[in-house]
Formats: sequence, C-alpha cells, structure tokens
Amino acid sequence: MPQLDFKQHLTELLAEALKAVAPDATDTAFVVERPKDARHGDYATNLSMQLARPLRQNPRALAEKIIKELPLSAWVENAEIAGAGFINFTLSHAARQRIVGDVLAAGAKFGQTNYGAGSKVQVEFVSANPTGPLHVGHGRGAAYGASLSTLLDFAGFKVQREYYVNDAGRQMDILAISTWLRYLDLHKVSVPFPPNGYQGEYVREMAIQIQALHGDVYVRAAADIIKNAPNVDEDKEAHLDALIANAKDLLGDAWHYIHHYALTEQLNDGRADLTEFGVIFDCWFSEKSLFETGLVARIVEKLEAAGHIYVQDGAKWFRSTTFGDEKDRVVQRDNGLYTYFASDIAYHLNKFERGFDKVINIWGADHHGYIARVKGALAALGLDPAKLDIALVQFANLIRNGQQVAMSTRSGSFVTLRELRHEVGNDAARLFYVLRKSDQHLDFDLDLAKSQSNDNPVYYIQYAHARICRVLEEWAGCQSDLPGARVDLLTSEHEAALLRRLADFPATINAAAAEYAPHSVAFYLKDLAADFHSYYNVSRFLSDDQEMTYARLALISAVKQTLANGLAILGVSAPEKM
Repeated sequence: MPQLDFKQHLTELLAEALKAVAPDATDTAFVVERPKDARHGDYATNLSMQLARPLRQNPRALAEKIIKELPLSAWVENAEIAGAGFINFTLSHAARQRIVGDVLAAGAKFGQTNYGAGSKVQVEFVSANPTGPLHVGHGRGAAYGASLSTLLDFAGFKVQREYYVNDAGRQMDILAISTWLRYLDLHKVSVPFPPNGYQGEYVREMAIQIQALHGDVYVRAAADIIKNAPNVDEDKEAHLDALIANAKDLLGDAWHYIHHYALTEQLNDGRADLTEFGVIFDCWFSEKSLFETGLVARIVEKLEAAGHIYVQDGAKWFRSTTFGDEKDRVVQRDNGLYTYFASDIAYHLNKFERGFDKVINIWGADHHGYIARVKGALAALGLDPAKLDIALVQFANLIRNGQQVAMSTRSGSFVTLRELRHEVGNDAARLFYVLRKSDQHLDFDLDLAKSQSNDNPVYYIQYAHARICRVLEEWAGCQSDLPGARVDLLTSEHEAALLRRLADFPATINAAAAEYAPHSVAFYLKDLAADFHSYYNVSRFLSDDQEMTYARLALISAVKQTLANGLAILGVSAPEKM
C-alpha cells in the first residue's frame, strides 16, 4: 500500500467538495496546514474564507456546505468549523496507525513524493575557479547544493548535478604565472612576486612538483620576464598581465603545460575534497569547450543578428538594459577577446539545449547583480528566463573561541574546507552549513560543532537515532514483527505528538523542495528529535505488557527510520552508537 500524505489527501477531499459547492471556483487557491494549537485538530483550511467574498456568502455558512459535501474517508474522524470559518480536521485512529505502518513498510523510501513528477532539473553549484583549495565559503555552497539536489530527487525530480569548470579565463593564467614564478624562485631566478598573484603554499608545492619532473627546462631570464612590464606600484593588474604575456611568449607550448598542470592539480584536489565531503557531481563542464566548439562566437553573432548588440569604442556591447539590467554589458572587447559574460551566455544556452525543464544556479550572494543580465540574455535568445532560478548563498563566517576567523584567498590566509572537515567532521560540517536559509549570513561556531551537548543540533539529532538503536538492541526481538503492532494503543500526549510529526514528513519534503530549502528538513529533524527525547524521558519502552511494548517499539522504529531518511537528504550519517 503506498504511503499516504494526509495533507494532500485532505486537499483532494476539499477539491471534490468544492465541485459541488462552487463548481465555477474550483481553481481557488487554499491552504491545508497544521494548526498552531493541537487542540484545534490535526489540520485546518481557510478555504471557506477564501471563497466567501467572491461567492458573497458567509464564511461559516459556506464551511457548513463544504463539510456536508466532503467525501467519506477512513482517515478522517471529524471535520468542524472554528473561528470565522476555518475547517478543522481530526484524523482517525486508523490514520494514526497507518503512519507507523507506512514508515516501516517504505523504509528508506518513506517521505519520497511525486511532487516533481519526473521533471528534469539541473543544479549547478560550487563551480569555484580551480585556482586553489576549496575554502569554507565554498563548503556552504557545496553542502547546500548537494542537499538541495538530493531533496529534489527525493521529491520526484530527475536531477543532474553539475560543476562548471572555469578553465578558460584570466584567473587560470594568474595561477599559472604564480606557479611558474615559484618554480623560477627554486632555481634562484629572482623575479619579485606580484602582490595580486596566488600566494598560498599549495602554489609552491606545485612548483616543487614541476621541478622534480622537469628540472630546469622551464627556466628563463628574469630580465625577459619583466620586460616592458608597468611598475607594480602604479598598476599592479597591468603589471601582472604583462608578466603573463611575457611568459606565454618565452615558454611557447611549455606555457600550456604549466597552465594545464596547475589546473589539473587544483581540479583533482577539489574533486577529491568534495568526494570526501559526500558531494558528487554527474558532470564537470569545461568552459574551454564553449570556445573550442565555437558556441561563444555563434552566440554573439546570434545576438548581433537580432539587434541586441552594438559597437562602441571597438567593443561589442549587449543591450542588457533593455531587459532590466542597470547598464549594458561588453561581450567582446576591442582586442577581439570574449568576456566572461559571453561564455556564460553560451553556457546557459547549452544547458537548455540539453533539455532541462528547470535550471538552478547556486551562486555566491555577491553575484546578485549578475542575475538580470543572464536572464536578459536568455530572453534575447528567445528562451524563457523563468526556467532559470538563482539560489544565492551567503558567505559563512567561521567562529572560534567567540572570535571570527579572518580569511583572504589570494594571500593564502584562509581555512580550507578540508581543514574544517578534519576539525569538526563531515557530519557537523554538512548540517551546520544548511541550518539557515542559504541567503542568510551564517556564523559557523566551531566549538559548538565539536561539542557533545544538546545545544549541538548534529549531536542532538544523531543521539536520538542512536538512542532508539540502543533500545531495539536491548529488546533483541524480531523487528519484522513490529509492523503488526497495535498502534491504536498509543494515546499519550507524547505519542500523539510523534505521530503528528511523522505524518508531516512527506509534506515537509514537498514544501522544502518547492522553496529550495533543505534547512526546512534540518528544522524538521530537530523537532522530531526533540519530540523523541521528551518521549524517551517519560516512557518505559520494554515492559511485561507485550502489546504496548510492540506498539511503542514500532513507533520509535518509525522515528528512527524517518531520522535516517532526513539525515541522508542532508548528507549526514545516522550512527547506531554514540
């Protein structure tokens, strides 16, 4: 028997009643939700109040008509009017009994829904420039993107997880020149290291590796490297660009080797780091491929043919102000080189050409201003910009001993994701990152994440799961007997609270998927764990009353399964012992 979503079931019953009461208003939007006070029933709806004004009827009188037309249901014990016209529903004992059976029968699939109806969704996240180790800021995007992807899968979408590799731009050139300069330093070739180069120790390590493989093959004279470079104090960016240009001329094909070596090393490191973090991608998409296939050039030509491009000062500009952007944007510079924006347009066209019904980009909050221009470019290409959703992720501040940890990527003074994981563990990192909405600032308290206390949500939730495992181990009975337990015996306040909470899990999944909000699943798990711990503190699970023992064990087994399912969505383990 398929698991029953009571909220959806009541929505369907009300829709049937509406056909009889107001056949011309069957598209009326209404809400079915849990009332704040459990004394007001299990669910409530505002349907009659939504209809009262357009139908010019008293909402309480309308509620009476709706209740009268409700189809009979074995899962509904009572429907009554409350307040100005709310309809409150009380579920039957059979419904309460069913939820435990549903959980135990479905197992790891409990809570899965068909909300997405098989719609194809691409989630692109992390996509950090492979210019160094992933840091704790990237970690939040990784945890959020991975949890959201699993959540959408669980809610019935077909999800593809993608990492966009920025392997064709200036940042990679900066990493390559930084690596080469460190290599030259090993050979006593003195070239002042640019302040805007990558200065982390990982750059020196790559230089050492290249030296070990190739000796002094790539050594060139210092005077040739800095030839015609502007003074670094006057224009550090122009100085750096001159060093890069000179390196390309001096090294020839060897430049491509160093560039590729640095890219590959950092990309492999990032991939390994994410894999250890439980973040797996279906596709690693190369920006360079967009140029190699000519798609970037074709995109600019297509926009130009449609009248969305104009030339000014030798550069080609996209009329993004036409589509709500604050100013027009360059897509091709006067030197013929395409901008990041041009390749981004091509990349998004490529996404939709792959047949996704919805594309979700997870960006850092500092990219907020980029949204209008990308959506504008899609509209200019004749695509529906509404099919592109942008989820913004705020930076995560690390807090240690009550003080914020300072970080700077270029200077190399940052905390890597790997260091964070090794300090607090994968489970704490994954859960702490999604405890707040992605677009809200997050203070990651390292001391709390490592603590074994009820204030630590990771410990609190996992301890509930481990506690149940301990009870079941002490019982040592056959758990396959539990689905037949007399759950109608579960009538205490704590048991009713747990039954209500379990029944909410499928609806929680749907709501979280609709809002791209895995933090809602984390909140649900904290509440479920709190309900269980309260129950544990006042209840005796093993007794001489076998029927009550089986009923309570069936209930906590259902709680254990639901905790495990929710934690799996968030990429957190469900330990049996703690």
